[in-house]
Amino acid sequence: MFFLGGTFLLYKSGAFQFFMDRERLQGFLKSLGPLSFIGFIILQALQVIAAPVPGEVTGLIGGFLYGPFWGVIISTIGLTLGSWIAFFLSKTFGRPFVDKFVSRKTLDKYDYLLHHKGAFLVFVLFLIPGFPKDILCYILGLGHLSTKEFLVISTVGRFAGTVLLTVGGSYLRHQQYYRFSALLGIAVIVAFIVMVNKDKMERLFRVWHISSRKKTREKEKQKEN
Repeated sequence: MFFLGGTFLLYKSGAFQFFMDRERLQGFLKSLGPLSFIGFIILQALQVIAAPVPGEVTGLIGGFLYGPFWGVIISTIGLTLGSWIAFFLSKTFGRPFVDKFVSRKTLDKYDYLLHHKGAFLVFVLFLIPGFPKDILCYILGLGHLSTKEFLVISTVGRFAGTVLLTVGGSYLRHQQYYRFSALLGIAVIVAFIVMVNKDKMERLFRVWHISSRKKTREKEKQKEN
Protein backbone atom coordinates (compact mmCIF):
# COMPACT_ATOMS: atom_id res chain seq x y z
CA MET A 1 0.00 0.00 0.00
CA PHE A 2 2.91 2.30 0.75
CA PHE A 3 4.29 1.92 -2.77
CA LEU A 4 0.86 2.34 -4.34
CA GLY A 5 0.40 5.54 -2.36
CA GLY A 6 3.83 6.74 -3.40
CA THR A 7 3.09 6.05 -7.06
CA PHE A 8 -0.22 7.91 -6.79
CA LEU A 9 1.51 10.92 -5.23
CA LEU A 10 4.14 10.91 -7.99
CA TYR A 11 1.37 11.09 -10.56
CA LYS A 12 -0.66 13.81 -8.83
CA SER A 13 2.40 15.97 -8.12
CA GLY A 14 3.50 15.95 -11.74
CA ALA A 15 6.63 13.97 -10.89
CA PHE A 16 5.90 11.52 -13.68
CA GLN A 17 6.37 14.31 -16.20
CA PHE A 18 9.70 15.08 -14.55
CA PHE A 19 10.82 11.46 -14.78
CA MET A 20 9.78 11.29 -18.43
CA ASP A 21 11.95 14.33 -19.27
CA ARG A 22 15.45 13.05 -19.97
CA GLU A 23 17.06 16.50 -19.92
CA ARG A 24 15.55 17.43 -16.56
CA LEU A 25 16.61 14.10 -15.08
CA GLN A 26 20.15 14.63 -16.35
CA GLY A 27 20.21 18.11 -14.86
CA PHE A 28 18.98 16.80 -11.52
CA LEU A 29 21.62 14.06 -11.37
CA LYS A 30 24.39 16.50 -12.33
CA SER A 31 23.29 18.82 -9.53
CA LEU A 32 24.01 16.06 -7.02
CA GLY A 33 27.72 16.27 -7.81
CA PRO A 34 29.70 13.31 -6.40
CA LEU A 35 26.43 11.79 -5.16
CA SER A 36 25.01 11.53 -8.67
CA PHE A 37 26.10 7.87 -8.82
CA ILE A 38 23.94 7.10 -5.78
CA GLY A 39 21.05 9.13 -7.17
CA PHE A 40 21.19 7.23 -10.44
CA ILE A 41 21.29 3.85 -8.70
CA ILE A 42 18.19 4.84 -6.70
CA LEU A 43 16.41 5.92 -9.90
CA GLN A 44 17.20 2.60 -11.56
CA ALA A 45 15.94 0.71 -8.51
CA LEU A 46 12.73 2.78 -8.38
CA GLN A 47 11.91 2.12 -12.02
CA VAL A 48 11.83 -1.59 -11.20
CA ILE A 49 9.95 -1.38 -7.88
CA ALA A 50 7.19 1.09 -8.66
CA ALA A 51 7.90 2.03 -12.30
CA PRO A 52 7.69 5.82 -11.91
CA VAL A 53 10.71 6.10 -14.20
CA PRO A 54 10.83 4.53 -17.69
CA GLY A 55 13.72 2.08 -17.85
CA GLU A 56 14.65 3.17 -21.37
CA VAL A 57 15.13 6.75 -20.18
CA THR A 58 17.35 5.86 -17.23
CA GLY A 59 19.35 3.41 -19.32
CA LEU A 60 20.20 6.10 -21.87
CA ILE A 61 21.00 8.60 -19.12
CA GLY A 62 23.46 6.14 -17.59
CA GLY A 63 25.46 6.00 -20.82
CA PHE A 64 25.12 9.74 -21.44
CA LEU A 65 26.39 10.83 -18.03
CA TYR A 66 28.83 8.09 -17.06
CA GLY A 67 29.98 6.50 -20.32
CA PRO A 68 29.63 2.88 -21.45
CA PHE A 69 31.79 1.30 -18.74
CA TRP A 70 30.56 2.99 -15.56
CA GLY A 71 27.08 3.40 -17.03
CA VAL A 72 26.70 -0.37 -17.38
CA ILE A 73 28.11 -0.99 -13.89
CA ILE A 74 25.90 1.43 -11.96
CA SER A 75 22.85 0.62 -14.08
CA THR A 76 23.35 -3.06 -13.27
CA ILE A 77 23.71 -2.26 -9.55
CA GLY A 78 20.48 -0.24 -9.56
CA LEU A 79 18.51 -2.80 -11.57
CA THR A 80 19.75 -5.65 -9.39
CA LEU A 81 18.85 -3.74 -6.23
CA GLY A 82 15.37 -2.91 -7.51
CA SER A 83 14.78 -6.47 -8.72
CA TRP A 84 15.85 -7.88 -5.37
CA ILE A 85 13.55 -5.52 -3.43
CA ALA A 86 10.55 -6.41 -5.63
CA PHE A 87 11.33 -10.14 -5.32
CA PHE A 88 11.88 -9.83 -1.54
CA LEU A 89 8.61 -7.94 -1.00
CA SER A 90 6.70 -10.53 -3.03
CA LYS A 91 8.30 -13.45 -1.21
CA THR A 92 7.72 -11.82 2.19
CA PHE A 93 4.15 -10.56 1.84
CA GLY A 94 2.80 -13.05 -0.69
CA ARG A 95 -0.04 -13.02 -3.18
CA PRO A 96 -2.22 -10.33 -1.50
CA PHE A 97 0.67 -7.87 -1.80
CA VAL A 98 1.47 -8.78 -5.40
CA ASP A 99 -2.20 -8.39 -6.35
CA LYS A 100 -1.79 -4.66 -5.64
CA PHE A 101 0.93 -4.37 -8.29
CA VAL A 102 0.07 -7.00 -10.87
CA SER A 103 -3.34 -7.47 -12.48
CA ARG A 104 -5.12 -10.79 -12.15
CA LYS A 105 -5.04 -11.18 -15.94
CA THR A 106 -1.23 -10.87 -15.98
CA LEU A 107 -0.84 -13.26 -13.05
CA ASP A 108 -3.02 -15.83 -14.79
CA LYS A 109 -1.01 -15.38 -17.98
CA TYR A 110 2.27 -16.19 -16.26
CA ASP A 111 0.94 -18.58 -13.62
CA TYR A 112 3.06 -21.41 -15.03
CA LEU A 113 6.14 -19.60 -13.72
CA LEU A 114 4.90 -20.09 -10.16
CA HIS A 115 5.25 -23.86 -10.54
CA HIS A 116 8.34 -23.91 -12.72
CA LYS A 117 11.68 -24.77 -11.14
CA GLY A 118 13.66 -24.50 -14.36
CA ALA A 119 16.01 -21.55 -14.10
CA PHE A 120 16.77 -21.52 -17.82
CA LEU A 121 13.19 -20.69 -18.84
CA VAL A 122 13.14 -17.71 -16.48
CA PHE A 123 16.52 -16.58 -17.82
CA VAL A 124 15.16 -16.64 -21.39
CA LEU A 125 12.22 -14.45 -20.35
CA PHE A 126 14.59 -11.87 -18.83
CA LEU A 127 16.78 -12.02 -21.93
CA ILE A 128 14.02 -11.36 -24.47
CA PRO A 129 13.13 -7.67 -25.06
CA GLY A 130 9.49 -6.75 -24.66
CA PHE A 131 8.69 -9.04 -21.74
CA PRO A 132 7.56 -7.28 -18.52
CA LYS A 133 10.74 -7.91 -16.53
CA ASP A 134 9.77 -5.65 -13.61
CA ILE A 135 6.46 -7.46 -13.18
CA LEU A 136 8.29 -10.79 -13.47
CA CYS A 137 10.26 -9.90 -10.33
CA TYR A 138 7.01 -9.79 -8.34
CA ILE A 139 5.60 -12.91 -9.97
CA LEU A 140 8.77 -14.94 -9.43
CA GLY A 141 8.75 -14.00 -5.75
CA LEU A 142 5.67 -16.23 -5.43
CA GLY A 143 7.42 -19.20 -7.01
CA HIS A 144 10.16 -21.70 -6.23
CA LEU A 145 13.31 -19.78 -7.10
CA SER A 146 15.70 -19.00 -4.27
CA THR A 147 16.92 -15.43 -3.83
CA LYS A 148 20.39 -16.38 -5.05
CA GLU A 149 19.02 -18.06 -8.19
CA PHE A 150 16.77 -15.11 -8.91
CA LEU A 151 19.53 -12.51 -8.54
CA VAL A 152 21.88 -14.39 -10.87
CA ILE A 153 19.19 -14.99 -13.49
CA SER A 154 17.70 -11.48 -13.45
CA THR A 155 21.08 -9.71 -13.44
CA VAL A 156 22.57 -11.75 -16.29
CA GLY A 157 19.28 -11.73 -18.21
CA ARG A 158 18.99 -7.93 -18.08
CA PHE A 159 22.64 -7.36 -19.00
CA ALA A 160 22.31 -7.29 -22.80
CA GLY A 161 19.52 -4.71 -22.66
CA THR A 162 21.49 -2.64 -20.17
CA VAL A 163 24.53 -2.59 -22.44
CA LEU A 164 22.40 -1.64 -25.44
CA LEU A 165 20.80 1.35 -23.70
CA THR A 166 24.05 2.48 -22.10
CA VAL A 167 25.97 2.40 -25.37
CA GLY A 168 23.12 4.34 -26.99
CA GLY A 169 23.37 7.00 -24.31
CA SER A 170 27.12 7.20 -24.83
CA TYR A 171 26.59 7.76 -28.56
CA LEU A 172 24.24 10.65 -27.76
CA ARG A 173 26.79 12.16 -25.39
CA HIS A 174 29.42 12.24 -28.13
CA GLN A 175 26.87 13.32 -30.75
CA GLN A 176 27.39 10.13 -32.74
CA TYR A 177 23.88 10.27 -34.09
CA TYR A 178 24.46 7.91 -37.01
CA ARG A 179 25.65 5.16 -34.68
CA PHE A 180 22.78 5.86 -32.31
CA SER A 181 20.28 5.69 -35.19
CA ALA A 182 21.75 2.38 -36.35
CA LEU A 183 21.60 0.98 -32.81
CA LEU A 184 18.04 2.22 -32.40
CA GLY A 185 17.07 0.69 -35.72
CA ILE A 186 18.40 -2.71 -34.67
CA ALA A 187 16.60 -2.47 -31.31
CA VAL A 188 13.30 -1.53 -33.00
CA ILE A 189 13.57 -4.45 -35.44
CA VAL A 190 14.29 -6.94 -32.65
CA ALA A 191 11.48 -5.53 -30.49
CA PHE A 192 9.07 -5.67 -33.45
CA ILE A 193 9.92 -9.30 -34.18
CA VAL A 194 9.42 -10.19 -30.52
CA MET A 195 6.09 -8.36 -30.26
CA VAL A 196 4.77 -10.00 -33.43
CA ASN A 197 5.70 -13.45 -32.14
CA LYS A 198 5.04 -12.77 -28.45
CA ASP A 199 1.90 -14.92 -28.20
CA LYS A 200 3.59 -17.80 -30.03
CA MET A 201 6.59 -17.57 -27.73
CA GLU A 202 4.42 -17.54 -24.62
CA ARG A 203 2.54 -20.63 -25.85
CA LEU A 204 5.88 -22.30 -26.53
CA PHE A 205 7.03 -21.50 -22.98
CA ARG A 206 3.84 -22.98 -21.55
CA VAL A 207 4.29 -26.17 -23.60
CA TRP A 208 7.92 -26.27 -22.50
CA HIS A 209 6.80 -25.91 -18.90
CA ILE A 210 4.18 -28.69 -19.13
CA SER A 211 6.66 -31.01 -20.83
CA SER A 212 9.32 -30.45 -18.18
CA ARG A 213 6.81 -31.04 -15.38
CA LYS A 214 5.74 -34.35 -16.94
CA LYS A 215 9.37 -35.47 -17.18
CA THR A 216 9.96 -34.49 -13.56
CA ARG A 217 6.90 -36.45 -12.40
CA GLU A 218 7.96 -39.50 -14.41
CA LYS A 219 11.41 -39.41 -12.81
CA GLU A 220 9.84 -39.10 -9.35
CA LYS A 221 7.58 -42.10 -10.04
CA GLN A 222 10.56 -44.15 -11.25
CA LYS A 223 12.43 -43.35 -8.04
CA GLU A 224 9.42 -44.38 -5.95
CA ASN A 225 9.18 -47.70 -7.81
